[in-house]
Amino acid sequence: MFKLMKKTVDFFDKLEDKLRGHLSKYPIPYAIIGGIGIVLFWRGVWHLADDFNISSFASLVSGTVILLLVGLFTSMFIGDHIILSGLRHEKKVTDTTEKEVETEKDILEDIQEDLHKVRSKLK
Repeated sequence: MFKLMKKTVDFFDKLEDKLRGHLSKYPIPYAIIGGIGIVLFWRGVWHLADDFNISSFASLVSGTVILLLVGLFTSMFIGDHIILSGLRHEKKVTDTTEKEVETEKDILEDIQEDLHKVRSKLK
């Protein structure tokens, strides 16, 4: 039983890798297919909750508890990037000045130059 399950998981894992690799070359169709999949998934969840006659309040409470338990509550609604940028005291991109962007660009170019030196020394 477990061998069959492992083979099935391995098959779909390899299939997912191939499809993701292929679709990543075509971002707009990839986004459309992904969007359709997400909508159909949530439509199924919605209808399943309706089939079990789960009230709106029970849905809200159970969904919140599930998201809190698995650690997705804040990242789902705020996003990891926003949380991390707030912890680092970073400005929003729209609030950064042109001088700050140029300074950051210079720093990144210096890092890239150092990286090239390290690579050539390793070779």
